[in-house]
Amino acid sequence: MASIFQPQYWLFWSMALAVLLFFPLRKIIWVMTVRRAQRKGDANNEGEQRRLYRRSGVTAALLSFLFSLAYGNYFFGSGP
Repeated sequence: MASIFQPQYWLFWSMALAVLLFFPLRKIIWVMTVRRAQRKGDANNEGEQRRLYRRSGVTAALLSFLFSLAYGNYFFGSGP
């Protein structure tokens, strides 16, 4: 069991963290975007909310990927 926590597996753990962060982060970004659009009066129809959901998925994927790579490199790598 201890062999999977070796530094050579930092990329695997980074990808696992990215996947685990993606779903809640997408939901948070989507909710914040829809609420902002509703205040402006733009997100009243279903098509607009689907577009915002896809856009929040792209943003969440990028953020979770970059954060998990940085965290994995810091945790398993040399660090500052």
